[in-house]
Amino acid sequence: MPMPGEYNNEGAAASTTEPNSEAKDKVAELQRELGAAQTSPQSQYSEIDVEAIAFICHEANRAYCEVTGDRSQRQWHLAKEWQRDSAVKGVKFAIENPDAPDSAQHDAWMSDKLADGWTYGTEKDEEAKTHPCLVPFDQLPPLQQAKDRLFRAVVKALTPNLG
Repeated sequence: MPMPGEYNNEGAAASTTEPNSEAKDKVAELQRELGAAQTSPQSQYSEIDVEAIAFICHEANRAYCEVTGDRSQRQWHLAKEWQRDSAVKGVKFAIENPDAPDSAQHDAWMSDKLADGWTYGTEKDEEAKTHPCLVPFDQLPPLQQAKDRLFRAVVKALTPNLG
């Protein structure tokens, strides 16, 4: 585990594909699959739509993290299943609760983490299941609050029928 302030390049190394073309390829692939997907009666968005939006949210979050100095986030295809599942859950929450405040998005994420056995810790540690963001939204640093706002903004931009 890297020491605070050290660069952790695990999964963050540049790929041979530029991020923009990778994102375009992934979205195109998911759109092709969408032709065969059925939309659930509870939602106008299929699982394929939700996964595509989660992919875009994850990559936007990863880019934001890199700009703010956190280079530990893995590309979608290198991210662990629990990370991808967390993004999908976040998209579903945002779609089902379009008028919820940003704090509700964080509360839903935190509730899922706690249910999965994660606890507060000063460092994010996947093995120990500790995370420094397991605090109420208003206690998060501004950069972390902005990540939740960015996530919701991406979902809203990609789901125009939600208002």
